[in-house]
Amino acid sequence: MTKDWKTRTQLVHEGSRRSQYGEMAEAIFLTQGFVYPTAEAAEVRFVKAGEDEFIYARYGNPTTRMFEDRIAALEGTEDAFATASGMAAVSGALMSALRAGDHVVSARALFGSCLYVLEEVLGKFGVRVTFVDGADLGQWRAAVTPGTKAVFFESMSNPTLELVDIRGVSEIAHGVGALVICDNVFATPIFSRAVEQGADVVVYSTTKHIDGQGRALGGVVCGSREFIRKTLEPYMKHTGGSMSPFTAWMHLNGMATLDLRCRAMADTALAVARALEGHPQVTKVIYPGLESHPQHALAMVQMGSGGTLVTFEVKGGKEAAFRFMNALTIAKISNNLGDAKTIATHPATTTHQRLPQDQKDALGITPGLIRLSLGLEDADDLIADLTHALAASA
Repeated sequence: MTKDWKTRTQLVHEGSRRSQYGEMAEAIFLTQGFVYPTAEAAEVRFVKAGEDEFIYARYGNPTTRMFEDRIAALEGTEDAFATASGMAAVSGALMSALRAGDHVVSARALFGSCLYVLEEVLGKFGVRVTFVDGADLGQWRAAVTPGTKAVFFESMSNPTLELVDIRGVSEIAHGVGALVICDNVFATPIFSRAVEQGADVVVYSTTKHIDGQGRALGGVVCGSREFIRKTLEPYMKHTGGSMSPFTAWMHLNGMATLDLRCRAMADTALAVARALEGHPQVTKVIYPGLESHPQHALAMVQMGSGGTLVTFEVKGGKEAAFRFMNALTIAKISNNLGDAKTIATHPATTTHQRLPQDQKDALGITPGLIRLSLGLEDADDLIADLTHALAASA
């Protein structure tokens, strides 16, 4: 049962289950199956498992259930289902809720793999998808029709940090009875309360901030008990996209410091964004925490923070961007985010490489664009590292 605890207390204690040994740390149950006391008990459990009864690790596991309960309490949903990766969460939420002939409206600014699922996978199975400019409520109103089954968006887009008005889009979608599915990974469960703002289903790549140390792939879908257990769970357990108990155990440990880490990263992100603004080698800085961001007011209402990532454009295109990245000494070149280590990514040649040039242009993914995920290093050290690398990029 969820208690009236504040966030940091929830992140340490919510969902904990202890064995007969009374262990202090959450136990890891590395087992794929479970023993039944009698054949009759096995029969009953296969008809309907109780709250703390398990059948097979693909269906559920005590360690995984602890993680699901903790993230559901944090997100403010009735239930959650942990998945093998963030994309298993995205594809599972969409595929389990849709069928041939259904219509989905989606924001255009999405991670490349999300676009693949919407354009290629759903299209192959007869689902119609309409893409809109996620920041334009007028386009949402025009695209959502009485036949629309679901809407999908990243609450903050990758990599250009464009916000979608969750409350505004949810009101439009709910007006026709459509399900609102929100990928909330950039906003984090610390800064965003998407369910309070109208989302029905919230998905995360737990690989990012929740794990927080670049160790394990994972994902989670949060929503009503009806959606999680009757719509999503049958699809996930039969298609095999559930989370490993070992990953769930690592994520439980990561969640204890999630609030502290995200707030420290966001403070550093704001300091870095301010340092980059006005630098002669930087043509543009995108950070929702800056007043120069066109959606700054929405970010403050929706998140109360600018988040943990800064995107900026280096003067001189791809060659200058590569010189900048190769000159970094503290920040690492990778394509992950939400890590304790600061990570620099060149979206045009990595995460969004498969997009045609016209789509990159439409999304603002230019050759000089750098996505920076701020870690837990000292902000002054990072600013010095970035300043040195920018000098090398000229």
